[in-house]
Amino acid sequence: MAKTSPAQFIREVRQEANKVTWPTKKETGVTTVMVFVMVFIAAIFFLLTDQVIAWLVKLVLGLGG
Repeated sequence: MAKTSPAQFIREVRQEANKVTWPTKKETGVTTVMVFVMVFIAAIFFLLTDQVIAWLVKLVLGLGG
């Protein structure tokens, strides 16, 4: 295995970082908003699912009146 000096390693890291296609501010903003929307939708879905399962368990076991 070839040994690499720390300076060579830093140069190689910079070269690779320059190859990355970085998102624009607009793309980052849109992606962030979409993540929040999807988290909200998932939270509502799991809340409703939990409520339905709790209702079914109460119905089957006769708990809670």
